[in-house]
Amino acid sequence: MAKELTKQELHNLAMNVVGKDLEKKGFEFLGVNSDIKANPQFVALKNKKLHFVVVRAILYPENPKNVDRIYMESMKSHATKFNAETFYAGVGIANASNYELPVTHEENYIINYDGWQEI
Repeated sequence: MAKELTKQELHNLAMNVVGKDLEKKGFEFLGVNSDIKANPQFVALKNKKLHFVVVRAILYPENPKNVDRIYMESMKSHATKFNAETFYAGVGIANASNYELPVTHEENYIINYDGWQEI
């Protein structure tokens, strides 16, 4: 029987997607925390500006662009103390053969990600 990915494993997949995107865009990592309960996951620097990036793995059929506004406002308030900009990066993940099935170790998956949103 196919073993489903845990919430932490799904989160790690999302972290890899966002981390590669940040690298490609020239960000310098000051802090990375892949613990699912930690926020923000990335503290990064670009053009002398601090960026806090919150990463979420979102399973189909949920929309990865939907932001928990109340939570993100509290994160933005925290970031302001450090003169940092706050971003949300939702990464959609689904089973490639059938979106209705769970994401497992044995099967391919599809990523739905088109960047982060400023909060």
